[in-house]
Amino acid sequence: MVKIVLISTFLCMTTYAQTLNKENHTSLEESCLSCHKKQQIPNQLIYRRYLIKYSTTTQIREAIFTYLKNPQIKYTIMPSQFFLKFPMKKAINIEDKKLKILVNEYLDKFDVKKMLVLPKR
Repeated sequence: MVKIVLISTFLCMTTYAQTLNKENHTSLEESCLSCHKKQQIPNQLIYRRYLIKYSTTTQIREAIFTYLKNPQIKYTIMPSQFFLKFPMKKAINIEDKKLKILVNEYLDKFDVKKMLVLPKR
């Protein structure tokens, strides 16, 4: 049952992302990952922290979206020591529809399930 829900969610996300108009498209690399690279923020570590705290993709998506719209300590998954090295994120000025697409792209890019390899029989 869980597999069916996850597969359905993934298919809906990819279908929804493909319907985005290319002219209005803001890429994940431009909007998010370029700053993460400059500041050397470990994206996979962040994704794993979300995965540990929120076990489903839907919960992770909602948590990331909430944090990006209103970045506060109470919404973050990072420990307080993290903010000694990296500044607290400023609220993002992207419309909700585009932000949801970017969050989906982020989750798709760093999904640990894609890194799992099943042994051949």
